[in-house]
Amino acid sequence: MGLEIGKKVKVSRLRDRVSKDVAAYLGKRGIVSQFKMVDGSGVGVVVEFEDSYTTWFFEDELSEIQ
Repeated sequence: MGLEIGKKVKVSRLRDRVSKDVAAYLGKRGIVSQFKMVDGSGVGVVVEFEDSYTTWFFEDELSEIQ
């Protein structure tokens, strides 16, 4: 996919079980704010949402939007 900082994305799926707080963002849109190393699985994408909530996702959980 090749996401970059500042790109708009939508949370399209959740790969693993997550907290209710994170699950509430499924289908919501945010902006890529940074990248993070995750244990044994490569790179995570940190997304900031309109309400200033920030969390990370695997790249395949996100869809880039225009």
